[in-house]
Amino acid sequence: MKESKCPVPKEQQPLNEFIELSKSTTFSWPKSKKSLTLVLLKFWTASFLIFLIISTGSVFFKTSIFKYILLSLLSSLSIPFLISIRLYIGWKHVFKRLNSEKVEYEESGWYDGQVWQKPLNLKEKESLIASNEVKPILKNIIQISSIILILALTGILFLQSNSL
Repeated sequence: MKESKCPVPKEQQPLNEFIELSKSTTFSWPKSKKSLTLVLLKFWTASFLIFLIISTGSVFFKTSIFKYILLSLLSSLSIPFLISIRLYIGWKHVFKRLNSEKVEYEESGWYDGQVWQKPLNLKEKESLIASNEVKPILKNIIQISSIILILALTGILFLQSNSL
């Protein structure tokens, strides 16, 4: 966006928000499915150890070591799932701003919001970035989140069927 024509502050311009998010350590994980999977597996492993320690206090699971470990595995899935939700929310926000015909911005604070209509060439450029760069990232996050949910639901159903 050209400074002279665009009244939107530089840090609130959708293209600059995309660049900042791409440079961010955390939000760059989903750029490839492999890196996101590895990071979430590391978080799952670390949280499994923490949940395993927390679960040792349960009197109910001291009788069944299998249920104790399975419950810790299932509980620890919540951490990678929450991380993937946070990544999705951030990238979805940028996707919507890049695809939007108008840019909402604040000049000095929350109380003076303005709306700026994007010129056609800028809208086309940002839509192209949204569809070629951001959409695959959102797809990766959704796929991995779905796998996490399927694992959790399968484990919960397995626990329920064994407790009857």
